[in-house]
Amino acid sequence: MEFQARNDRYDQMQYRRCGRSGLMLPLLSLGLWHNFGSLNDPAEQEQMLLTAFDHGITYFDLADNYGPPYGEAERTFGRILKKDLLPYRDELIISTKAGYDMWPGPYGDLGSRKHLLAGIDQSLRRMGLEYVDIFYHHRPDPDTPLEETCDALSQIVRQGKALYIGLSNYRPAEAKRACALLRQNRTPCVVMQPNYSMFDRWIEDGLLRTLEEEGAGAVVFKPLEQGLLTGKYLHGIPADSRIRRDPRFLKEGDLNPSLERKIGALAAVAVDRGQSMAQMALAWILRDGKVTSVLIGASKPQQILDNIAALNNTTFTADELEAIDKASGFYKE
Repeated sequence: MEFQARNDRYDQMQYRRCGRSGLMLPLLSLGLWHNFGSLNDPAEQEQMLLTAFDHGITYFDLADNYGPPYGEAERTFGRILKKDLLPYRDELIISTKAGYDMWPGPYGDLGSRKHLLAGIDQSLRRMGLEYVDIFYHHRPDPDTPLEETCDALSQIVRQGKALYIGLSNYRPAEAKRACALLRQNRTPCVVMQPNYSMFDRWIEDGLLRTLEEEGAGAVVFKPLEQGLLTGKYLHGIPADSRIRRDPRFLKEGDLNPSLERKIGALAAVAVDRGQSMAQMALAWILRDGKVTSVLIGASKPQQILDNIAALNNTTFTADELEAIDKASGFYKE
């Protein structure tokens, strides 16, 4: 049956301007890092994407090496786009990235012109697209001159293969230098993608200030710390958890009594707020307007709906913020 998007899909979702660009992004965006490879149910993958779009999530974030295997998430997205979402292409923000290992040999990784120009072409073929809305350099390359990397990114925009440029996993100093180079090329960086959560706040020590100075937005990943901030590990390790299904990034050994106490204390704050722990973790990131959008992951459509419900309350009292800081180990007298 042909997909027909809901007429009310924009009624509830909220959007923020991405830095000083003309781009508006939903407060929650869907990342395809996990659960869109060959190990997952194609019908469930389709329903997750359609559920997201039906509820105002317009931004879908990919990378060339998302899978497994590498490239599979882009192929999955391209299949669903062609089947269901192509009539809505102008309502979508689609991003991809290059810069992590992707193919064998000296040109399949990092930030050379050779790698980035080949990477965007491969990604467009896998997704069946003429262009992406945002193309990110996935991580800094310590060996390639930053001028070469930024010139390649600018060339991709001038060729019409991307509308905007983003940077991912850049630290403040290198981000500032890259932004200056891209601005000289008249293809400014409009967005950066760092990790950020109640447990990992490194972007508060300089990067958020850099983003404000450079006029770039922040789209953050790992808001739930690979599931730790969902509360699912409070009473053991569920059989359907990521640790059991795909332990590449979160392993059983990562859990310890100290971490479990922190999670338990945060769960108590969430209960008092009338939110799930995951909802509170997402709301906390969006609390002060410094983050443009939070990338959520999902393994089933209902998780997307549960996450969207976090937007019903993104306001925190001073006491709640203090309790969260104490529970997560960031409280300062």
